[in-house]
Order: sequence, then C-alpha cells, then structure tokens
Amino acid sequence: MIISRKLGQFLLPLLATGAILAAGCAKDPAGDASMAPPAAPTPAVAAVPETAPVPAPVFQEEKVMEPAATAAPATALQSAETQLAALTRIHFDYDQYVLSTTARDTLAANATILKALPTVKVKIEGHCDERGSDQYNIALGERRAQAALNYLVSLGVNAGQLSTVSFGEEMPLDPGHGEAAWAQNRRAEFKPVK
Repeated sequence: MIISRKLGQFLLPLLATGAILAAGCAKDPAGDASMAPPAAPTPAVAAVPETAPVPAPVFQEEKVMEPAATAAPATALQSAETQLAALTRIHFDYDQYVLSTTARDTLAANATILKALPTVKVKIEGHCDERGSDQYNIALGERRAQAALNYLVSLGVNAGQLSTVSFGEEMPLDPGHGEAAWAQNRRAEFKPVK
C-alpha cells in the first residue's frame, strides 16, 4: 500500500504532464506527437514561441559600458589637474639662486606630485625683481629655474618632465617698487606644459 501511494504520487504528475504535452503536440501540424521525447515535470510557466525575436545583448552591453569608459579618463584628468594646481612657487633671497630650507621643503612636496604624474611636463620659470640690468636678471632667472630643476631631479623626478625658461624682471608677481614687492618677484614658478 505504501509503495502504491508513492508510485501514485510520482506517476500522477508525470502522466498529467504527458497528457498536456500530447494534447499540445497534437495541434502542431508539422510535428508527430508520438516522436516527442517525454519532458520532466516543470512548474507552470507561460510558453514563449521559438520564433520570438531575442534582443541582441551586444547593444545592451555597449550602453552599459560606454559611460564607464568615458568616466574613468575624466576622473583621472580632474585628479591630475587638481594635483598640478598644488605645485607651489618658491622664492629666493636678493641676488641669489641658492635654495633656502623653505624652498627645499616646497620642492620636496612638488617632487611628490611630479613623480605621481610621470607623463606630465612642467616648465620652471625663473623670475627676478626690477633691480639690475635686463641681461643680468635674465641670467639670474635662468640660474634660479635651473637650481629648482636640479633639486627636483635629485629627489627622483624624471629630468625629461622638466624644462626651464627665464623671464628676468619682465613678469612681476607684484608690480610694486618696495622690498615687499621685490621679495614676491624673486621666484620660480611651475607651469604645466599643455
């Protein structure tokens, strides 16, 4: 009796499924119902015709991946611009191109940024105050820019990233004519090359 109940529990759903399949196949004019393999019992699900069009997954993948591909370079670019904006100028004493302790500390911070951005090129601009001849100030501005470049290279910055130019007294930061203005104008600036 126990065996016949278990057998009935198994056979009854199987027979019902077979009857449903046989009835469905009998309506198919192209196929022979006697040749169809028996199917395992499955939960009731709406049937999808085999000829139903399936959307191409490639189109969906392109839509999903396109924003991600454009977002990464924009973020990297913003990050590089933010870091380059943090490059800080250094100042020099009157008629000097020797780096002070403060200038060395600033250059160390600048070196960290430049080493993190090895493909970025930076021009070091040497500047002077208005005292002295134009020729003398051009030469002094070049020595100031070169001193900054040499120190950055000694800290591990690739020399190929750096170049120098001297503006002498031609581009003052402060147009004044006193010691406070002159102290601001004796400097080296770090400008990304675009």
